Amino acid sequence: MARPTRKKNPEMQPPHTTAVFFPFDLFGSGGAGAGAELLADEFAEILADNRRESVATRARSYTEHVDVQRFTFETMTALGSWRADGRRAARAAWRRDDFLLWVAGNHLGVLPLYDELAGSDTLVVQLDAHLDIHHFAECTHELSHGNFLLHAEKPLPPLINVGHRELLLTPEYIARHYRKTVCAAELAWDSVAVLHMLGETCAAAPRIFVDIDCDVFDPAFFPAVTQPAPFGLAPLDVLRVLQAVWSERVIGVALSEFEPGRDQNDRSLAVTTWLMEHLLLKRHEA
Repeated sequence: MARPTRKKNPEMQPPHTTAVFFPFDLFGSGGAGAGAELLADEFAEILADNRRESVATRARSYTEHVDVQRFTFETMTALGSWRADGRRAARAAWRRDDFLLWVAGNHLGVLPLYDELAGSDTLVVQLDAHLDIHHFAECTHELSHGNFLLHAEKPLPPLINVGHRELLLTPEYIARHYRKTVCAAELAWDSVAVLHMLGETCAAAPRIFVDIDCDVFDPAFFPAVTQPAPFGLAPLDVLRVLQAVWSERVIGVALSEFEPGRDQNDRSLAVTTWLMEHLLLKRHEA
């Protein structure tokens, strides 16, 4: 099994990014696949605009150092191999020592990355309104976007959630799957302590992967999700968390659950598009 690495480059080559658009949206949050496709179009337009620009801009730091891979799930063959194909794409990027920007449809589209990270010491910092280990009586026991961590290859990588709004799962059950969870209320009332904890924990981790489910945002800022939860994070809260965990040991970031059919005046599209560019600058200007 491949293990992500972060090697020193003796020739001091500029960092490289693989951007994967993976519009899988079965088994929950149907419509989020269209979000990944829309973001792929926006990303292509950003790169094209950057290349046309004759004046020096910050985008020159990354524009020629990004490869884009777009998946489609228009055939039964592609659907049948979605998990294995996604895992191979992630493994190939990390073997090249690339930074991985992974844009999925629903959160289940990030499962191949959890499979690839299984058994590794890569710390996963997950920003999500839900802890995807649901096992309630009315929930399906089959694979879904609400329980996919129960179906991921084991053992799970060390996992921290920030921003959840769970009210029913017991601490004992959560502790079986997560090293640490920080609810949105805890971040609100003691953000200094939370950000300090995240910084210290990530400083001790050999590698970090950041998994952002867009429903971590409060729906007042980000309405374009199928499972909105109140009392969520503001966009600036997400930036504070990213700043606390960020270093050259961050091997990638995933974005998922953007459902454009629920957007309002492209508000959520603007957030996700800006965030993708922000992440590229953080990686390539370092």
